[in-house]
Amino acid sequence: MVDVVITGLGAASRLGIGVDALSRGMAEVRYAPPEPIADPGARVPVPLFYRLPDEQLPPGPDEALGLPVGRANLLALDSARQATRSARLVPDPDTRVSVLIGSSVADVHVVERWRTDGYPQRSRWVPVFSAASAIAADLGADGGAVSLSNACSGSGYALAIGADMIAAGETDVVVAGGMETYSRVALACFNRLGALDPNGIRPFDRHRAGSILAEGAGCLVLESAEHAHRRGAPVLARLLGSGWSCDGHHATAPDPTGTQIARAMRAALDDAGATPDDIDFLVPHGTGTERNDATESVAMATVFGDRLAKIPLYSLKALIGHTGGASAALAVAAAVLFCQQGWLPPNVPVAEPDPDCPVLLPADRTPLPGRTGMVNAYAFGGNNMSLIVAGGE
Repeated sequence: MVDVVITGLGAASRLGIGVDALSRGMAEVRYAPPEPIADPGARVPVPLFYRLPDEQLPPGPDEALGLPVGRANLLALDSARQATRSARLVPDPDTRVSVLIGSSVADVHVVERWRTDGYPQRSRWVPVFSAASAIAADLGADGGAVSLSNACSGSGYALAIGADMIAAGETDVVVAGGMETYSRVALACFNRLGALDPNGIRPFDRHRAGSILAEGAGCLVLESAEHAHRRGAPVLARLLGSGWSCDGHHATAPDPTGTQIARAMRAALDDAGATPDDIDFLVPHGTGTERNDATESVAMATVFGDRLAKIPLYSLKALIGHTGGASAALAVAAAVLFCQQGWLPPNVPVAEPDPDCPVLLPADRTPLPGRTGMVNAYAFGGNNMSLIVAGGE
């Protein structure tokens, strides 16, 4: 069995650019209420969105990469560069490097802006889902570049597929992750669905009323433990296993029985050679919508039984919002940090826990009995993904 390890991390969220910004923001519980998006075309009841300040955006890429200067692509490219730097990954003709990037809408906001403001006659057309190929060009990667669009679990699938490629000997190193930024159409769609909470995102709260969309990106470097050891790379954590399912219950609503979500979690445990008793913490999908949180709670109770009430959860979206296709990668990056430090940071306090969601969300820093965690990521259409992360060497 091939031991797949994580050797590099990169992140961008409303907390700032870089993994250190993510780590500090979680440790200090840097909560901030979402603000209305500065878009006169966003005529919607709930115009709230988490966005990085413009001055924090990384510089644009070289024109030779053929990358449209869109915010998601900028963040994805910068996160990939962060991850490869931390992994000490340098171009090597004998190393096959592949890139997999998940996103829901990528940089479609570029096209949306053209529609309202006019097409820039001097700009050539480029596809908005181009980050994977641009990152591959930037890294000199020749092992393949793939864009995934499994909605909000896209980067989870990118990580799982990347691990499978390494285990199958199809590539040596994978840069996998996801990206998301503001889209006027996406914001309108979530408003139309009634899936946004005007009071902010409140996962597992009794009075939760929806999610808050957010900008972000996350990338991780995966490789076999043998390959990492051979090149002297740091081993930050291990990706022990993954499991997925697709219930196809509804275009947007989860199957309320949670059957296929539980199946994905069990499959991840089986793939990792683990049992529910081996899990020390959970990073749930936890979008703050009434149905998602209730369904995920049912599924977790099915898998973990009465022990669920004793396993600490960390609700990342309560702090940084729902970063769509980037959310799973950022959650796994957070899980890697938890495995390294041996404790969970305080959660954003839940004002009134929902009795139908019997989960443990500590409001204080919580020591971990071990260093194995499960990360859940779900998406429209029933795209369910669970991943198991454990401490490194």
